Amino acid sequence: MPTPTIRPARPDEYDEIGRVWMNSWVSTGLAEASNFLLAQLRARIPMEIEKGWSLFVADDDGHLAAMLALHLPDRYLDQLFVAPEYQGRNLGRRLLAFTRQHLPDEIWLRCVRENEKAWRWYEREGFVFEKEAVEPMTGFVMKYYRWKKEGNAR
Repeated sequence: MPTPTIRPARPDEYDEIGRVWMNSWVSTGLAEASNFLLAQLRARIPMEIEKGWSLFVADDDGHLAAMLALHLPDRYLDQLFVAPEYQGRNLGRRLLAFTRQHLPDEIWLRCVRENEKAWRWYEREGFVFEKEAVEPMTGFVMKYYRWKKEGNAR
């Protein structure tokens, strides 16, 4: 089976990217799928791109397997979501390696505290916990992590 290709997202894919995002987020058990949530995520995509997102997808022969949103000037990995049917196939690790190609010296990210599977994975991938803070827009407690290339001052 060929591996999905990571490439820049196209505007005509934003609706499907929203669906991948929602289904992956719902797979954490922290939300339920709904038309309202899907509409919120779909509406966020063009707004975030306007604010500086670089948006990528993992394309599996025309089927979107994952989405990755980076804010390159801030060295920020904003969103990494793998569709449930692609989870457990090392696609997240490939997306993280892709991120490190674009941000080779330092990456920071936030993760919902209750999404233990995600933050434990980031810790295994070399990210170091820095702090927790409440996200005022959602009320979620966010865990902040940072990864620095070996040899860089901490």
